[in-house]
Amino acid sequence: MRRLYEKYKDVIPYLFFGVCTTLVNIIAYWLCAHPFGMDVVPSTVIAWVVAVLFAYLTNRKWVFHSEAKGSKEILIELVTFFGCRLATGVLDWLMMFVLVDCLHFNDVLIKVIANVVVIVLNYVASKLLIFRKKK
Repeated sequence: MRRLYEKYKDVIPYLFFGVCTTLVNIIAYWLCAHPFGMDVVPSTVIAWVVAVLFAYLTNRKWVFHSEAKGSKEILIELVTFFGCRLATGVLDWLMMFVLVDCLHFNDVLIKVIANVVVIVLNYVASKLLIFRKKK
């Protein structure tokens, strides 16, 4: 049991905080769009920024236990995190556009597949690029 925990000790909190990040995104969107009466696109962008910032903070501390110290290292880590998330967000959009709008596959099925791809790529990017351990 201990070996199994050690093997997946990053994945479990990553999934937990992924669900929390999704909730943050939805709540931030709703607040912008409804009580504040903002349009859909600005509400979506603000919600994305808030959710990615939340994901960065939680991933940094509780998932990957970042060793970055000082403002320069943390800023590089933060910019890399946002950049990777932006890249996977564009990939999500491209998959939806090509596979749903152009090729007319089922939108819900493609959205689920796209999200799985994005989640895996975000984890790999976080583990290997953003929060990699110093040797």
